[in-house]
Amino acid sequence: MTGRRRSRGWWNVLGALALTLMLLGLVPSAALARDQRVTSTYSNPLKPQIPGDGIVESCADPSTFYDPQSHLWYTYCTADPLNDADKNSAGGFNFHLIPILSSADLVTWTYRGDAFTNRPAYATPTAGLWAPDIEYYPEAASGKYHLLYTVTDTTGPGGGSAIGVATSDSPIGPWTHSAAPAVEPHGADCCGPNSRRWVFDPEVLRTDGPDYIYYGSYFGGISVRQLSEDGMTSNPATQSNVAIANKYEAPEIIFKNGFYYLFVSATDCCRGPLTAYTVFAGRSASPTGPFVDREGIDLNDNEGAASADPTDARAGGTPVISMNGNRWIGTGHNTVFKDFDGQWWTIYHAVDQNNPYFAGAVGFTKRPALLDPIDWVSGWPTVRGGLWASDAQMPAPAAQPGDKGEYKEKNVKDIKIGKQLDAYSDNFNSGTLGAQWSWVRQPVVGTFGLENKTFRFDTQAADLYQGSNDASVLVENAPTGDYIVETKFKLNLPPEGCCFNFVQAGLVIYGDDDNFIKLAHVSIYNTRQTEFAKELFPVPAGFPRYGNTVVGPPAEWTYLRIVKRDSGDHQEYTAYTKQDGKRWVRGGTWTHQLGTSAKIGLVSMGGSGFVANFDYVRVYKLDR
Repeated sequence: MTGRRRSRGWWNVLGALALTLMLLGLVPSAALARDQRVTSTYSNPLKPQIPGDGIVESCADPSTFYDPQSHLWYTYCTADPLNDADKNSAGGFNFHLIPILSSADLVTWTYRGDAFTNRPAYATPTAGLWAPDIEYYPEAASGKYHLLYTVTDTTGPGGGSAIGVATSDSPIGPWTHSAAPAVEPHGADCCGPNSRRWVFDPEVLRTDGPDYIYYGSYFGGISVRQLSEDGMTSNPATQSNVAIANKYEAPEIIFKNGFYYLFVSATDCCRGPLTAYTVFAGRSASPTGPFVDREGIDLNDNEGAASADPTDARAGGTPVISMNGNRWIGTGHNTVFKDFDGQWWTIYHAVDQNNPYFAGAVGFTKRPALLDPIDWVSGWPTVRGGLWASDAQMPAPAAQPGDKGEYKEKNVKDIKIGKQLDAYSDNFNSGTLGAQWSWVRQPVVGTFGLENKTFRFDTQAADLYQGSNDASVLVENAPTGDYIVETKFKLNLPPEGCCFNFVQAGLVIYGDDDNFIKLAHVSIYNTRQTEFAKELFPVPAGFPRYGNTVVGPPAEWTYLRIVKRDSGDHQEYTAYTKQDGKRWVRGGTWTHQLGTSAKIGLVSMGGSGFVANFDYVRVYKLDR
C-alpha cells in the first residue's frame, strides 16, 4: 500500500527521476512523461483479462501498489477460483494461491499468473493463503518485493493461523517463502496463550523510524507490532491492540496530513445477496494508536485517558463505504493508494446482488474487485464523497507520472427533514400509549409500560430471527411515501463484558415476522454495537434469509434513525445513529419490498434481565 512515509521518498522524486531517465534514453517517454489529461473512463466491476481465456470474476481482499521499476500497477488477491468456469478435471473449483493482476492505467487489468505453486513448509497441505499485502523494499538485497499473506492453518503445536512472507526480485515472482512466519500463531487476550486467535490480514507500514505490521480479525481483534527492518520477522514484545475483538478485521493504513488513518472492515464478507461488509476508519497521530473516529471514540473499546469509561466496549468507527442501494453490497477489505495527480483511490471487493455466487455453488460468494475514488470531508475519508460504490461510468485515475485526472468530488446530499407527523409520533408523556400503537404478541403484564416519561420495555427471552419468531413487537402504521423515523432510548446493558448474546432493543420496519428491517443496540460477545439488519422470506434454496451491517456505536442513550424512500418496485432504508452531543452517523442502505402495509415498530429481545426505555418515537416527512 502507498501512504507509508519511508516509501514517499522514492514516490516524491519519481517524476524527476523519470524525466532524467527519459532524457538519457533509458526508458520510453510514453511510460514516464505523459503530462496529459486522462480522458478514459471505467465502470465497476474491474474485469481483468485472462490471456486467451475469459476474465477474472473474483478478486477478494485485494492489495494494490505501483511498481517503480516496471511502471505498472499490481493487485494481489486471496486464493480463490478466477471465475465460474475455473474448475479441475474432477469438476471442483481451482483455488489459485494468490492471483496476480497488472495494469498500466488502473482500469485495464491482465491476469499474470499465481504467486505460488506451493505453500510454506509450516502450512498444512490444505491451508488457505488469504489477504495478501505487497511491499516494495528498494534497499533489500534478498528480494525487493515482499508478499505477506495469511496462512490459515499451520503444523506447529496447537496449529493456528499465521502471517507468512515471501520475497522476489520481480512483482510477479518467482517467490521464495520464508522458512518461518512473520507473525506466529498465538493466543487471544480473552482466552489464554493456548487459544489460537485469528492471525489474519497483514498490513505493513514503513516509517522513518520503526516499521510496523498490523494484523488480525474478529477473534482476537486487530493488533500492531514492530516489524524488523528487513521485513521478515516481528517482535511479540511490542504487540498492542488497536481495534476491538469481535467487531473488525482487514486493517489498511495510510499516512496523510499528520495522521495515520486505519481502515477496517466489519461484519460478514460472504453472505451472498445479504452480504453487508462495511469499511470504517479511525485516525491517530501515532502508528500505534489510539485510533479514534470522527466523534472521538476509540476503535479499541474506548481505552485511554480521554475515555469517560476505560472499560467501555462500545467501540467507534466512522463509515468509509457501505451499501448504497444499488446492486453492490458487501463493500469491504479495501486497499488504498494515491494516483499521480494526488487523488486517493480504493480497490475493494464487493458482491453483486444479482450474481452473488459462483455458478453451481450456492453459498460460495463471488467477490469481484471494484475501483472508486476516496474524498476527504473535514479530514475524514469517504468513498465518492459519501455516494459510495459506483455503478456507472467514472473518470479513470491518473495512473502514470504526468497524468492529470478528470475526477471531481461530488458529496452526498444531506437529508431534508420535513414536518413532524404528529399522528405517528409519541413522546410517551401521558399515562397510556397513543391510540396508534398495537401489539404483535403482547408481552406479559408488568414487563412493559409508561414510566418517567418513557416507554419501558423489558428485554424478552425471545427473538425475531428466521424461524424464531416469538418476540413482541409494538407497532403502528407507517405513513405513505417517503419518511424518517427516529427514537432515543437506553438499554441498561453494562457497557462491557461477555456474554449477553444477543440482547438488543431498537427500531424495526415490520412487514411480517420474516420480512423486516431492524436497527438495534445489540450485545455481541464482548462488544456493544448498533446492528442494521434485513430479513426476507421466501428465498431460493441455500440462500440466506438474514444479513446485517453495523453503524456508529451505541451509548448510554442512543439515537436511531431510519430513512425510508420509495424507489420503483422496492423501498430503500438508510440507517443513522447518534450519541448525545454527537453528529448523526450515516450507515448503509438496505433495499426491501415491504410494501405499503409495513409498520413502524419497537423491539426489546434476545434475552431477559434488562430494560429498554424509549424516550420518544418521532416520524417526519422526508423532503426530496
